[in-house]
Amino acid sequence: MKTFSLINFPLENKTVLLRVDYNVPLEKRKVVDNSKIKLSLPTIKYLLEKNCKIVLATHLGRPQGKINPELKVDPIVKELKKLLPKQTITKFNHCFGQEIKQKIKKAEAKQIFLLENLRFYPEEKNNDPVFAHSLANLADVYINEAFSNSHRQHASMSAITRFLPAFPGPQLEKEIFFLNKALKPKKPAVWIIGGGKLDKVKFVEQALKKADQVLLGGALAFPFLRANGIRIGMSKIDAHAVRLAKKILQKRKFRKKITLPIDFVVAKKLSPREETAVVNYNEIKSEQITLDLGPKTVELFKKHLTKAKTIVWNGPLGYFEYVKFAQATKEIGRFLGKLDCLKIAGGGETATAINKFHLAHNFTHVSTGGGASLMFLSGEKLPALKALEKNYTKFRKKIKK
Repeated sequence: MKTFSLINFPLENKTVLLRVDYNVPLEKRKVVDNSKIKLSLPTIKYLLEKNCKIVLATHLGRPQGKINPELKVDPIVKELKKLLPKQTITKFNHCFGQEIKQKIKKAEAKQIFLLENLRFYPEEKNNDPVFAHSLANLADVYINEAFSNSHRQHASMSAITRFLPAFPGPQLEKEIFFLNKALKPKKPAVWIIGGGKLDKVKFVEQALKKADQVLLGGALAFPFLRANGIRIGMSKIDAHAVRLAKKILQKRKFRKKITLPIDFVVAKKLSPREETAVVNYNEIKSEQITLDLGPKTVELFKKHLTKAKTIVWNGPLGYFEYVKFAQATKEIGRFLGKLDCLKIAGGGETATAINKFHLAHNFTHVSTGGGASLMFLSGEKLPALKALEKNYTKFRKKIKK
């Protein structure tokens, strides 16, 4: 990817619009997981060393283009002040305007500003160039440090790059570096694919082109079992996913690479207090729901993983939110810590599970992106990354080194 480089760019004394992903979980208007905010700190500190003013821009939740008091970014400001106690941090109630521009212009160097939730404006999701220009008007340069939102063609991710020099931040570059290693892996490569979304069946086909073995768990195993004529009780399924699974299984080169579960943890309903049982894959009763992989499947997966030089994991293996159905996810995550190979975990639910069970140290890289990492690993070009490449072509001759 040909873009400007943070290290080589003349950043001293510039005002930088830093697009971050602070879409963090809140409870009672308090941040309950600040890991995304912490990831941005090295970039912020680097810019402060360069005597920059920093304008932070983020989305939070899904306010549908309307102001929602519950999704204002005030709790993020409080968290930032805890993490950067020596810095002056100012929060604006809007995202653009002459008043905001003047306050930034008059401020001393090394001050940090946080704009209000970008998604309060419908123009953000519409990739509106006028809105993007208003954001760009606040700064000299733009940095994308929001990999997890880079699959979105939004104004603060894409259209903004038309108006000022733009480049990837270190965290975004790190994401691309490791995800590229997943796409060009050391062999043998084993991919673990799980999660609760059945629309990832198409992703399995892409994984099979890169991997030597694909281990299927979570709800993603069900359409493949159903395609093989196996009854899956009350488990989550849809006809389209089954049709796609059948097409994949018809290809012999793909079929021999797929490892399906051989046993499951089942219950009659999804509840933390419900009685559970372990059954073989072909013994699921009509009233049962499969909610986790069974112990025999976990051991089978371990055998495949032991041989791997590259492991890519996208999606938890069971309904990990409840302890009863988290065993396979935890056990495989812990087992990976014993293996000496490249281990890359996709973001979204996978990262949530890994953080919940304190497993991050077992991985070479844990991606921050759910949909973004999925799109990247599918071999598709992310809109925000394409925008950065176009920006380099447009502005490279205008920049004085």
